[in-house]
Amino acid sequence: MTPTPILAVLHADSSSGTDPRPSQELMTPVAERADIRYTTRDGLAEALDGAQALFLYDFLSDAVPEAWHAANTLDWLHIAAAGVDPVMFPELRASNVTVTNSRGVFDGAIAEYVLGQILSFAKDFPGSLRLQQAETWKHRESERIAGRVALIVGTGPIGRSIARLLRAAGMEVRGSGRRARSDDADFGTVTTTEELPAQLAEADYVVAVAPLTEQTRHLFHRDTFAAMKPGARFINVGRGELVNTDDLVAALADGVIAGAALDVLETEPLPPGHPLWAIPNVSVTPHNSGDFVGWRDALVRVFTDNFARWIDGAPLENVVDKTLGYVPS
Repeated sequence: MTPTPILAVLHADSSSGTDPRPSQELMTPVAERADIRYTTRDGLAEALDGAQALFLYDFLSDAVPEAWHAANTLDWLHIAAAGVDPVMFPELRASNVTVTNSRGVFDGAIAEYVLGQILSFAKDFPGSLRLQQAETWKHRESERIAGRVALIVGTGPIGRSIARLLRAAGMEVRGSGRRARSDDADFGTVTTTEELPAQLAEADYVVAVAPLTEQTRHLFHRDTFAAMKPGARFINVGRGELVNTDDLVAALADGVIAGAALDVLETEPLPPGHPLWAIPNVSVTPHNSGDFVGWRDALVRVFTDNFARWIDGAPLENVVDKTLGYVPS
């Protein structure tokens, strides 16, 4: 008889006041076929000892590297996020452990967030709210987004979802990725990172959604911002580390770019007193662009579907190329 596999599930503690563990109901099919060890970061090493699978439900945790020494029988790690940078440490990359992610859950919600931020910039909804709060009736004109150029840096599934929505809103969409092409169904033209400065000079909105790798870390820095149009707006829904924050603050303060919408930042939470809080043409949101009602259960369903594949010996979905650091399209 085949031994029942052991699954470790890393979740956050209960300090938030909400249940930090996956839905018991949704995990029932898994519990019927595996021994589940639920743990917070302090008990992760003990839970990993002898486990064949790890469900990283606490997807922002950095606990895995320090507990990796105990992963003596691990075969598969699934992270409840699209980004896998928290687990792309050298020892895991060099191991035979298969890594999968939750690609596909957040695509539509993040695309809606990006469109909403673009509309907010163009129609100046924050300015209208300030006038309303001051009980001031002041007629103003607004910008159109139809015909404006949006450059999406990162051509994975989330970038594609953004491209489709912005194109439907009448914008001219272009992509920047690893491989150049001129006939992409969603982006039209895709250029390489080497061509990024020239593309930035033509874009009214620049959307960063690339995965975090050694090649993309601080992709947006002083020279990158200097290459943008003076009236351009920058939107980051990828990873905070894609951006050199000090250079972004300087570009905004000096009027090099006209505004920024930031759902992800190098340091989260953004510390009190940080300059980004006070810059009027900046929108800061707490890493929630993809967090629609029901998103946590959606993440569990992605895992349970993949668990059934794993335990039945079927090919897994969303397998990460550990050399690249993301799921290849």
